[in-house]
Amino acid sequence: MQDSPDLRPDRPIEPVGAILARWRKRQKLTGQVLGDRVGMSQAKISRLENGVVAAEPGDVRLLAEALGMPQAEVERVVELAEHADNRLTDWTWAQQGLATAQSEMGRIETAAKDLRVFQPAVVPGLLQTSEYARAIMTELKEELDDARLVDSAVMVSEAVTARMKRSEILALPDREFRFLITEQVLRNRVCRPADMIAQIERMRELAARPNVYLLIIPDHAPLPLAPFHGFYVADNRWVSVDLFNTSVMSKGHRTVRIYRRAFDALERVALTDAVDLLDHYQARYVRMMLQNSVAS
Repeated sequence: MQDSPDLRPDRPIEPVGAILARWRKRQKLTGQVLGDRVGMSQAKISRLENGVVAAEPGDVRLLAEALGMPQAEVERVVELAEHADNRLTDWTWAQQGLATAQSEMGRIETAAKDLRVFQPAVVPGLLQTSEYARAIMTELKEELDDARLVDSAVMVSEAVTARMKRSEILALPDREFRFLITEQVLRNRVCRPADMIAQIERMRELAARPNVYLLIIPDHAPLPLAPFHGFYVADNRWVSVDLFNTSVMSKGHRTVRIYRRAFDALERVALTDAVDLLDHYQARYVRMMLQNSVAS
């Protein structure tokens, strides 16, 4: 009997966890016994075999060798794990709710020492004021009015609180944050003019911190690549991309390297001193606010 799965293009590749489970059962080993051999909990082995957690290449090699798999098969399953790690996979579901997603993102960010964020359309979450965040999340709730995608007004408030809690990480002096945005972000009026004024002032204040860098790509800058979407890169270890109803993440070295290169390319055409741009848009919203006041 052939131990390796059929790798013909018309057949799906067998998951790494399923391969390990098959070999463990062939050896008539329980998850507990295998775990004792490699210093891993039975619960972790079960989650790995069932695909609940990502199969880390190092763990896969350890388990494969403990199961006595031929060296060629060990290398093959490790390679499968490495390829799977490069995929962008769903990691926060809408069913968890906006607040839970914010708290989970905060937990992951806390472990990062170097965080690079690119946003082409909205102010990055860590820089947002509560009113700006509330406006974005409320619009999401109202425009995508689907119980599977959105939360109640109460949940929006909880999500805003969680997002503000996330921003406390900016005060940690041993972390570095590089926020890269396009000029379009300042032009996109997602909340009232008064709130946009406060939002720009908040960005100005945070950018004055020694560990926070705000870089803005002006409209006239020649773009090295199309800014398709926003993304986060942390410590060259993981990258995440926000979607309307979820976020996707990858810890694959190749994927992280690609996004880091994209960030570096876009950063090269950004202004490192964007005071004039901030002043321009803040004055613009002041005029808009005054016009609205006169009109009313």
